[in-house]
Amino acid sequence: MKIIMLKDLKGTGKQGEVLEVSDGYARNFLIKKGYAMEGTAQNLYVAEQRKKAYETKIANETAQARELAKKLKDVVVTVKAKGGDNNGKMFGSVTAEMISNALMELGYSVDKKKIDIKENIRDFGKFEVTLRLYAEVSQVVTIEVVRA
Repeated sequence: MKIIMLKDLKGTGKQGEVLEVSDGYARNFLIKKGYAMEGTAQNLYVAEQRKKAYETKIANETAQARELAKKLKDVVVTVKAKGGDNNGKMFGSVTAEMISNALMELGYSVDKKKIDIKENIRDFGKFEVTLRLYAEVSQVVTIEVVRA
């Protein structure tokens, strides 16, 4: 029996795939539990349209991420942090949220979860962090930590 997977199922298939499985497995498990639907001509057509729409969406999001990466290539982000007087130590460390807020002030919207800080930033100066903008798109940005 031909089926269209509605959800990922380890060992069987991924969402959107069209598979040929035994009738009993399809009726008694996959369709009954909501993992798949029967592969009729109409359902196959609908699945194909969904797949095309999904691919178009992914292509658009990747293009937007690449465009944002190009804009951020030469940007130096200034993050203000509190520190002691007369070249004292910085209080705490620079967080991804602080970097995200500094990027927001410059007009770039980057979620704090997408900012990858390799080592803790506990001093004033320039550092590099990686922004994971999309699955295959990342950009290294220079962060300058200054005294508030």
